[in-house]
Amino acid sequence: MNKRRRLPFDILFEDDDVIVIDKPEGLLTTHTKLAGRAARESQLTAENVLNDYVRKGQAKSRKRVWLVHRLDRDTSGVMMFAKSEEVAEKFRADWSSLTEKTYLARVQGIISEESGVFESYLREDADGYRVRSVPAPQAGRARSDGREARFARTEWRRLSTKGGTTLVEVKLKTGRKNQIRVHFSEAGHPVVGDVKYGGRMADRLHLHARTLRFRHPRTGEWLEFTAGPQECDFV
Repeated sequence: MNKRRRLPFDILFEDDDVIVIDKPEGLLTTHTKLAGRAARESQLTAENVLNDYVRKGQAKSRKRVWLVHRLDRDTSGVMMFAKSEEVAEKFRADWSSLTEKTYLARVQGIISEESGVFESYLREDADGYRVRSVPAPQAGRARSDGREARFARTEWRRLSTKGGTTLVEVKLKTGRKNQIRVHFSEAGHPVVGDVKYGGRMADRLHLHARTLRFRHPRTGEWLEFTAGPQECDFV
């Protein structure tokens, strides 16, 4: 049997340097804070599935994938893993220049403006569960707990409205944790299904990473991959 058919997602592209997948809603990108290596590696995550895939069933193989960015558990769509630490570090060091990401989100309420930009400094709460906008940090003053506020910019444009909701296309100029969810929630338009940030209960979180465009780390060529929404009424 073709090994790829047993994976819980489609592989959109693979070469010696990267793997691009269409992550389904509900699948963790990487492990949660579990105690012990065995516990972490046994958890069902996209990272662990791909590690098994590149090892071809050989438990002692040293092959693995490297995480370069994340999607929330309940966010679906295109994401990429590196196949070497060198490639991972290259992307991490200059992520905003080497990549472009576009999302679809259905948010609560009717947005009258055709487009807009959200900018703020985001910081995780002490328990790491929620993220919120905070005042800009003062130069030269670092927090002792390491939870630094980081600048976030979210560009969006309205696509359509339906049933008291608005479908928006979102382009991230930074990639902060929960960035889209926080910015739209704070603007009074939480993502449909985002109970964590004030949205109403729905069949799922209506947030999908539609397109990932990146400069290939070896060839320098720009590549683009798109995945349609999965089991969600985005359109």
